[in-house]
Amino acid sequence: MSTADLSRARWKKSSRSSGDGQCVEVADLGDAVAVRDSKDPNGPVLVFTPDEWTAFLHSAKGGLFDQS
Repeated sequence: MSTADLSRARWKKSSRSSGDGQCVEVADLGDAVAVRDSKDPNGPVLVFTPDEWTAFLHSAKGGLFDQS
């Protein structure tokens, strides 16, 4: 397992995020996409390949994770 270099990560969160800390932040690392909890910027980070991130986004936009 390799470790992603987060030293130059530029973290972003949605402009639709509320101010109550219920947000995730995303950083494009070029060869990977990193995701973290905005309430815990020094906490754990999930790292995905660009293909994994694209599949997640398509699934989310397609309603796969919608709760009925």
